[in-house]
Amino acid sequence: VQLQASGGGLVQAGGSLRLSCAASGRTFSSYDMAWFRQTQGKEREFAAGIAWSGGNTYYTDSVKGRFTISRDSTENTIYLQMNSLKIEDTAVYYCAARPSGVGIFMHPGSYAYWGQGTQVTVSS
Repeated sequence: VQLQASGGGLVQAGGSLRLSCAASGRTFSSYDMAWFRQTQGKEREFAAGIAWSGGNTYYTDSVKGRFTISRDSTENTIYLQMNSLKIEDTAVYYCAARPSGVGIFMHPGSYAYWGQGTQVTVSS
């Protein structure tokens, strides 16, 4: 089971990036998926998540209205469209998957599978 994240990079404040996370090794149709982010010296924090059905999405307050999470179940891929990026969005972004309903949606401990992380750097 592997999650492969991609799409990170360097962008100026106000710009956009789209992250992708491709899942392989099994079908994730019944798995909730999420993006977490982490900066050096801080705990990994929830950024956005999408339920297995794709009908419900969740965002941390600081990204609401700027980030959009989506999933393509046929491709076993989720995306994170990030617009109006701010310097404080700079972090390593990780995608993660959990069996639907297990644990607390926004808690990293609820997720069994993790991608390798992709660096997002927002400059002034």
